[in-house]
Amino acid sequence: MFTERVQSRAAQREATHRKVLSSAERLFREQGFGASTIRQIAADAEVSTGTVMSVGDKSALLVAIFDTWIAAVHHSREGQYEQGDVTPLAPATAAQEVMNLVEPFIAYFSLDVELSREYAAVIVRGTHESEVFQALAQALLAELEALLARTPLTATEAGAGARTIYFSYLGILMTIGNGALEPQAAIAQFQEVIHFVAHHEGTRP
Repeated sequence: MFTERVQSRAAQREATHRKVLSSAERLFREQGFGASTIRQIAADAEVSTGTVMSVGDKSALLVAIFDTWIAAVHHSREGQYEQGDVTPLAPATAAQEVMNLVEPFIAYFSLDVELSREYAAVIVRGTHESEVFQALAQALLAELEALLARTPLTATEAGAGARTIYFSYLGILMTIGNGALEPQAAIAQFQEVIHFVAHHEGTRP
């Protein structure tokens, strides 16, 4: 009985957490990050301002919104990219597969450039940690390396290539976020990086 009550409370907290993030995202997108207030988020989620603040301040909510969505994408494709898959991939095919891996994230950042700019600013300030640079980074790196390992690249090159693409991917997201390039131009440049890595044969003995 005690365990059931604990689980019930945990489930309620999780449901409230999701509700707060849902309200925050809706308001951020509808009226802008700066114009949205904790009080408005609380009213929309039908909770107290204290409950909202227990989830996080506005910047923390924004980071959690992005992290939650990105984590859901990774979760939806668990097992799809495994290290044990040795089916060969031609470099051109691998390049397209890599683009398919990261395209959902780029599309999400392009959906609302203003909000992505706010997210990028929060990350750059370093006041709030993001799973994008921790557990989610490891998930994407593992997916990238598993794909590149199926090309003519050596294991060492596949690892280095995965890191090269990953850091380029972060740069593209931040570039889109700060408005330095239009999304399509940024994507085109990122595709160049992917093709360079996938077709790179290194120095063979």
